[in-house]
Amino acid sequence: MVTLALYVTMEPKPGKEAEVEAFLKSARPLVEAEPGTIAWFAIRAAPNKFAIFDIFENEAGRQAHLTGKVAAALFAKAPELFASAPEVHKPELLAAKLPRG
Repeated sequence: MVTLALYVTMEPKPGKEAEVEAFLKSARPLVEAEPGTIAWFAIRAAPNKFAIFDIFENEAGRQAHLTGKVAAALFAKAPELFASAPEVHKPELLAAKLPRG
């Protein structure tokens, strides 16, 4: 059962929106290689607002993602791409519906 999540919000620097979108799309294969990441979503919430939403079964999966390749690349590129550092939130999931596998 999934119980934990990450919600990361990002605001690109003016003119960097396309680069942020391309970066997020390019991260998918890296996330697919993370067995503890149950679901991962890259989101464009508004023309200048992006987010990432991930879900996990346990804290070990969440920590593995936070110390993995995607997070490392995101924070390495942050000064170049974002108006401020991405904001990482660690919500608990109260209920979820996932596809049956």
